[in-house]
Amino acid sequence: MEATSTDATAARGQPRPAHVCPDFHAAVELIGRRWAGAIVWALAEGPHYFAELAQAVPGMSDRLLSRRLRELEAEGLVERSVHPGSPARVSYALTEKGEALEPALRELRTWAKRWNGSDC
Repeated sequence: MEATSTDATAARGQPRPAHVCPDFHAAVELIGRRWAGAIVWALAEGPHYFAELAQAVPGMSDRLLSRRLRELEAEGLVERSVHPGSPARVSYALTEKGEALEPALRELRTWAKRWNGSDC
């Protein structure tokens, strides 16, 4: 049987490389999708109608916003509410699961301001 590089590393007394937790990886991939973090950040203020979200995150197409909202809804981070009227209006809000991301997003914003020098 052939020794792997990890076996060789352990044999030399060096620690083995850490394995990335699959749950962590899935969370980072979800929030790291283009515009997903920005949408969650905008919804942290409170519920928004689709047009308000489109204004809050400029440069994103309506098609992509719609796709990301469906993905975030499927993951249980966002809930969609249809309001009666003609035409019916749809608003989006964070679920309890989505709201639980706020501290992490605040920390990421602080990090970005410090290291990227922005003032937003």
